[in-house]
Amino acid sequence: MLRAEATADGVAAIGRLRPSVTVRATDWRAGEGSTPGDAPPPIRESVADSAVGRATGLELPLGRVTVTHQDTGRTWELTGEETLTAGTYALQVDSVVEAQVAFTAAARVSKTQERASLTFSAPTSVRVGFAERDDRPPGTLTAARTPKSVATVVSTLSTSTLTTTAARSHSRMRRHPPLIEFGEATEIPPAFADRRAQSDVTITVPPTLQYVFATSSLAHYLDATLEVAEGATPTLRTPDVEHRLDEMPGYQYETAELLRRVFLLDCLVREAVPGNDRLAEHHLLDRLPLDSDAVATASIGERVETYLDVPFDLISPDLPEWHLSMYVEPTYDHVRTLPHVISNLPNIFAPKSQPLEGNERLRRSLDDFYRAPADDSARIEPVKPILGPGRAHGWLADGIPIDVFKTLSEAYEHRSGGDHDTQSTSVVAVLNDAEMSSEHDDAADIYRRGTADLDIDVSVREQLSRAELAAVFEADHDFVHYIGHCEEDGLQCRDGALSTSTLDHSAAETFFLNACGSYYEGIDLVRKGSVAGAVTFEKVLDGHAARVGTMFVRLLVNGFSIERALDLARRRIIMGNDYTVVGDGTHKLSGAPETVPLAATIVPRDDETYRVTFDASSPRVTGDVFRLPEPLDGQPRLFGAESEMTLSATETERFVRSVDIPVIFDGDIQWSTDLVGQIPR
Repeated sequence: MLRAEATADGVAAIGRLRPSVTVRATDWRAGEGSTPGDAPPPIRESVADSAVGRATGLELPLGRVTVTHQDTGRTWELTGEETLTAGTYALQVDSVVEAQVAFTAAARVSKTQERASLTFSAPTSVRVGFAERDDRPPGTLTAARTPKSVATVVSTLSTSTLTTTAARSHSRMRRHPPLIEFGEATEIPPAFADRRAQSDVTITVPPTLQYVFATSSLAHYLDATLEVAEGATPTLRTPDVEHRLDEMPGYQYETAELLRRVFLLDCLVREAVPGNDRLAEHHLLDRLPLDSDAVATASIGERVETYLDVPFDLISPDLPEWHLSMYVEPTYDHVRTLPHVISNLPNIFAPKSQPLEGNERLRRSLDDFYRAPADDSARIEPVKPILGPGRAHGWLADGIPIDVFKTLSEAYEHRSGGDHDTQSTSVVAVLNDAEMSSEHDDAADIYRRGTADLDIDVSVREQLSRAELAAVFEADHDFVHYIGHCEEDGLQCRDGALSTSTLDHSAAETFFLNACGSYYEGIDLVRKGSVAGAVTFEKVLDGHAARVGTMFVRLLVNGFSIERALDLARRRIIMGNDYTVVGDGTHKLSGAPETVPLAATIVPRDDETYRVTFDASSPRVTGDVFRLPEPLDGQPRLFGAESEMTLSATETERFVRSVDIPVIFDGDIQWSTDLVGQIPR
């Protein structure tokens, strides 16, 4: 729960989000102005909590600032410096969290790329409050079905980003882009057109959807104007630089490298912006001829020029691998999905694959266990994607891929269109196979222990009929864990099989079908309304299903995304590739902790010490920071960056006793609490 806490120098937003946000105050006296005769005006009901005090000035978080004159109802965006005449005002700052300030007085407000501030001529009563961010799409843009129109609309998606400084590299500065629909002509609503910054970056490409898609993430981050022209050589232009790029297929890999270069250098220099702590990776800048203080608040075009001119290869190996690569078929149908996809800022590649070789075990398994259409000509053969750089991979194209999550346009529509309330997260475990009761018992225990500090409502159902299981999927649940068997005709129930294709709809936001060959049943759940879930490619042993299933559940309720949770959980068995994710693999269970959780790997060394490697990563979040658990150093590190240290046996034992995280040890993944007393001395 987010709360506002008065401190010695202002008001801080305290909650599960990191980093916290502080509105710093000059001549601050907390609590003053709380008496009825001197109380500042109220602020919006959506604000989670607020605190009052008196100050002669406030330093606001970096982000978009809007001012509302409450006496007249007029609202406008602050872009420079203004004098407010005496009256009642509310300032809203879209930052890491939404901050609001209410006061009744004359004031001076100012916003630059570096900071925003509010000053009074005398100590004034103020109310400062915070609200959780609303990351739903802010509106809709209209495109015609031409590459030129789509490029124009893609150029406008970046209006949801809250700053043009290097601080835009923090995920909380990047809101969900507006949606795209098709019409007769390009239509950009005035609210987005007015907000569109005067871009000093232009990218020109040939007029094909393949080029537009491959450019979309880079253009989104650079706030670039994307133009198409017949016969154009792909080119990125800034005020003083013309940077030519390769043609396809090399173009998509070059834009991916350029995005990583600009983004990660922004992460390293952004500490020059007030309120940012020094990163553990900051020392890497010592290798480069770069003035971080000057670069951090320069225009995007100026930063790109600087970054292109430094030897990035000197530090690139020491920086995180890119968090996500998406393989998207460049079609007009997928144009509508593009805003959802690039909200995670992935690399975007054209999907390429090759058939599995005849001697590969997985193909034989798929031949035996896939539930294929009756018409053999429509049979879908599994494919092996040709992957580009990236830690996690998603496939938005035809075919059944291995080693990636298979997503659908419907998954993103369901994610953004869901009207999730703030009541308890609803989890249902369904045991339809008495022989797998050990997984049922373990899963139930994990739910109870793993959700003790979370607002999660868990129920366990056994031996359901087809109608009862259908009712579970059609009811509003955040997670459904099916434990049982799957045959060609569907999920097995006490009175036969349920094919999820026969459901009216699925209101199960996420799911795990821990059953043999459940791939198609999971695909149908996503088509019917779910966002994402874990499924199996083929027949799996009951013991394997239990080992993967219980670890997956534990990871999920502790805040890991679907893809990351399954990637870790399937380490429990040799045949882990039998499991995969369908739908939006970046999604996470509602009600789980908001912070990206930490995992560790412990490896014994020859000198009787242990190498402990820490990893905080997510396919959905990049640019944020994590800190190692106490008593280890608390210096912020970039998500995706592995941190390593050497501990003695005693220190390692003390470490596993002090944390509650998954640990890869002796080739298996276990929970740290299960390793207590197991570290050889």
